[in-house]
Amino acid sequence: MSQPADGRKPPRRSANRKALEQRILDAAEIVFSEQGFSGASLEAIAERAGLSKQNMLYYFPSKESLYQNVLKHVLDLWIEKMALMEQAGDTPAVMLENYIRGKLELSRIRPYGSKVFANEVISGATHLQVYLEEDLLPQLEADLALVRQWIADGRMDEVDPEHLFFTIWASTQTYADFSSQVSLALGKRDLDEEDFQRAGDFLTHVFLKGLGLEKR
Repeated sequence: MSQPADGRKPPRRSANRKALEQRILDAAEIVFSEQGFSGASLEAIAERAGLSKQNMLYYFPSKESLYQNVLKHVLDLWIEKMALMEQAGDTPAVMLENYIRGKLELSRIRPYGSKVFANEVISGATHLQVYLEEDLLPQLEADLALVRQWIADGRMDEVDPEHLFFTIWASTQTYADFSSQVSLALGKRDLDEEDFQRAGDFLTHVFLKGLGLEKR
């Protein structure tokens, strides 16, 4: 019997379906990151998910549907975790450090998703245009307004807010999008948690100093 929709445990069938859909999306995220949208095949995604192609198509009826869902999931995580104005802390220095380290953490735990997003943007973001305009840009505008207010209040140096965010995004996503290059330069097979900690220490030092802020 189904449980009532009042916050209690959902029906087993619903929970199982959600878990299976997530398994498919995780598999698709990896395949799309490695082969791109054009090169990825439904057969390869189904194989990685441990399902038949026909079974997978019951949940996602096309490669386009899968791709759109992967992109939306990546951006939902980005927007949910990376809103500057929602970072813990009562000073610009603390909030910006939490923002930078949070962005790095997404690169660490969702490197494939970051690569899918980067490849889509490089290709012209045709699958993302509406989502970027309706979801990402409003969040960016809110964060820009907060930085402009800090500058107006004399709480940080006067800098170009847009390019501040562009640079944070680029520097933190490097550890996902170009992880092979970074790993090679460090003489390692893969980046580990300590590497991301060191990256966070360095980036927060550079950014805070460059913005006239002191870490507390």
